[in-house]
Amino acid sequence: MKERSSRLAATAVALLIGVGIGISCNESAREGDGNAQANEEAASPAKKKVQRFGAVIGVKRETLERYVDLHEAVWPGVLKQIERANIHNYSIYLGELDDGNLYLFAYYEYTGNDFEGDMKKMGDDPTTQKWWKETDPLQTPQKNRKEGDHWMTLREVFHCD
Repeated sequence: MKERSSRLAATAVALLIGVGIGISCNESAREGDGNAQANEEAASPAKKKVQRFGAVIGVKRETLERYVDLHEAVWPGVLKQIERANIHNYSIYLGELDDGNLYLFAYYEYTGNDFEGDMKKMGDDPTTQKWWKETDPLQTPQKNRKEGDHWMTLREVFHCD
């Protein structure tokens, strides 16, 4: 039990540090409507266009251990579907904010040409649907997220490679 608490605390600290260093830097802020902003720097044919996404959701304190356990051993079918959906560099960070609640911050990069289509395929995937049945009840969605979204999408305002 003590080892389990230490592992959970170490994971939380690592995730909190990740939040601190996970903020990217950009020469100028971008404007947007809450959707991810496209990286227009993909000028060469060898370099794919990248859209960066950030999202936030709460996680219930009483379910945190289960959430961490699931993500220490993500199902292979879920990982394959993420790859098929052209999602790369996917990370989820954990933090406790001043309101005393726990929040998850997700960051990923999308390199496909049909975001809506790829997300629909992911949503239709039976393995992903089973995964979400495991993870969704552990989370507390934000009230001001877009209709139909589970996580609240954040607007990118700064990036630097």
